[in-house]
Amino acid sequence: MAKDPGRVLIFDTTLRDGEQSPGASLNLEEKLAIAQQLARLGVDVIEAGFPFASQGDFLAVQKIAEQVGGEDGPTICGLARASSADIKSCYEAVSPAPKRRIHTFIATSDIHLEHKLRKSRKDVLSIVPEMVSYARSLVDDVEFSCEDAARSDPEFLFEVIQVAIASGAGTINIPDTVGYITPSEFGELISRINNNVPNIDEAILSVHGHNDLGLAVANFLEAVKNGARQLECTINGIGERAGNAALEELVMGLHVRRSYFNPFFGRDSDSPTPLTAVRMDEITKTSRLVSNLTGMVVQPNKAIVGANAFAHESGIHQDGVLKNRLTYEIVDAKTVGLRDNRISLGKLSGRSAVRARMEELGYDLSREDLNEAFARFKDLADRKRDITDRDLEAIVSEQVQQPEARYQLRLVQVSCGNTLRPTATITLANQYGQEETTSAVGTGPVDAVCRALDSLAAVPNELIEFSVKSVTEGIDAMGEVTIRLRGEGKLYSGHSADTDVVVAAAQAYINALNRLVASQAVCSLHPQRDNVDVHPLPSL
Repeated sequence: MAKDPGRVLIFDTTLRDGEQSPGASLNLEEKLAIAQQLARLGVDVIEAGFPFASQGDFLAVQKIAEQVGGEDGPTICGLARASSADIKSCYEAVSPAPKRRIHTFIATSDIHLEHKLRKSRKDVLSIVPEMVSYARSLVDDVEFSCEDAARSDPEFLFEVIQVAIASGAGTINIPDTVGYITPSEFGELISRINNNVPNIDEAILSVHGHNDLGLAVANFLEAVKNGARQLECTINGIGERAGNAALEELVMGLHVRRSYFNPFFGRDSDSPTPLTAVRMDEITKTSRLVSNLTGMVVQPNKAIVGANAFAHESGIHQDGVLKNRLTYEIVDAKTVGLRDNRISLGKLSGRSAVRARMEELGYDLSREDLNEAFARFKDLADRKRDITDRDLEAIVSEQVQQPEARYQLRLVQVSCGNTLRPTATITLANQYGQEETTSAVGTGPVDAVCRALDSLAAVPNELIEFSVKSVTEGIDAMGEVTIRLRGEGKLYSGHSADTDVVVAAAQAYINALNRLVASQAVCSLHPQRDNVDVHPLPSL
């Protein structure tokens, strides 16, 4: 019985592979906010994390399963290596979700077998049925991945896939783990799998790929033409190294070129039926949320969600677009949720109006969170006449970074000028509410602020990146600051927005420091770099 869903399933791994981007670690509240937005976006599967990595990862996956994985919501998935301990932990984490999936994997390329796993092909063919069967005994929905499939011997790959399906895997994922393959090669590999695995009709073929050569999206679209029906991707294409295939580019590619792709699904070319279930008008908002919370800034020329994606500088282009949008635009900006977002909110607006607008933007705030957001709104309204949706998004995205904070900023005061030495005075409060104040001199106001913060927090780190951009237009626009610190060999991001960019810089620095400190107490495993032997199966 064929399991082809008749459309493309979107498997979002922003919270798992995306979070593995250097400096993109998220706390529980941030992960929940992103998961809730992914559900509104309409993705089919949310890979919420790697539960065995740490207690924090386990709790995050479990909370997402409890709060986001409803009967009509997305499937909640956890990643597990081909180990009984990993699989058991994954099951316990995703079990609260009505629709749950265990995604287990093992490497199949000779280079991984020899240098990472130190196992033979025969070992893998023994491990796969045992571990897939165990996962299938716990949940009805099991996905199996052949890590580094793009560099694996196809004949061995076919054998492993056949065994995995026979053992209960309903989805087979073919990852281009290191971004090595080209579109024509990937299409041919998917075609060969379809033609050489006898029981392939019992599973959905999925693809996962990285963008090391800039080919991830092209590879996926070629895979779709050859029978892949699940795409594993991330918002804004974030992920390890050069990132993953970008969800927004894949969805819009399939939408804009639907007449081209329809025949590969057995449809008439002019069929209006969507090829994915994604609600495209939620794309821009989702992109901004992920960018704000991870600190991974979207480059201006990024397809679909970049600041320049719908901008026209050339006079010839401007004239053409004014006469007919189709002359130079293949996507209507409103389709992806980009529209004029000025709203009638100001310093006289009440709590109900702010709450209603937050709900329209998709934010479901508790009473306590609404009170805090409203206080920040009123403070901003006293300094800025017109409040936009982008301002509200900035308020909420920064607010969810606050929990679990060891340090809180109480005072920022700077003096600078062309005849003055830039000096910053900072007051910090620790987790016990105790305050301490110090001053520092720097090469500029932001440098002085960072020196003062380092003196108070005494957390060894190195400032790697400082970026600032305007949230909206105008002299009173909020400035968004992203800071990335290196501590103990890892990167940590902090983000903040304020009409005073120096204040925003101070808060962003504190957010990054809090992430660094929080991580020091957690020992987290990496699903691919930390190897594990197969454990004996526990009694059921």
